[in-house]
Amino acid sequence: MSTNIMIVGVGGQGTLLASRVLGSVALKSGYDVKVSEVHGMSQRGGSVVTYVKFGDKVKSPLIEENEADYILAFERLEALRWVNYLKDDGTLIVNDQRIDPMPVILGKEKYPEDIIKILSQTLGSERVISLDALGIAEKCGSIKAVNIVLIGVLAKISSISKEVWEDAIKEIVPAKAIDINTKAFEYGYSL
Repeated sequence: MSTNIMIVGVGGQGTLLASRVLGSVALKSGYDVKVSEVHGMSQRGGSVVTYVKFGDKVKSPLIEENEADYILAFERLEALRWVNYLKDDGTLIVNDQRIDPMPVILGKEKYPEDIIKILSQTLGSERVISLDALGIAEKCGSIKAVNIVLIGVLAKISSISKEVWEDAIKEIVPAKAIDINTKAFEYGYSL
């Protein structure tokens, strides 16, 4: 039995750092952990996904459709794009932020309206945690802390102690950004 977490977003949003924090949390908790490489365009603006799996014994980091216990979506269109990977009882944590992909910027496609509403109706509102993580990160001192705000929300609903999450953040986040990221984590955890 493993816990399967997908981190989806847009290049430059800090998905890789988030996966490193999750991997550290799982290791500190005594689990076998597998973290995938970033799939997709890791340059700024491209869609990215990483997988984190942990449990007693994990063979592969890949997560198939209907296998994710949690999806951390750093952008709402990415949440919609990957929602079919969520288990029937899984939880979607989504930053209600819009980042237009290239086809929208070029005018070839339209950005879908009411994504959060569609996700809540499809999954059930109790399975969708939507928040303005960008606004919260900005209040904490840096828009780069969106990832840690979302990690804080995940930490609150996980069975792993808050202290383990805090230790992992202090270990992984660059020293100059620890204060801002600690604030961001606390804010996410308090929601």
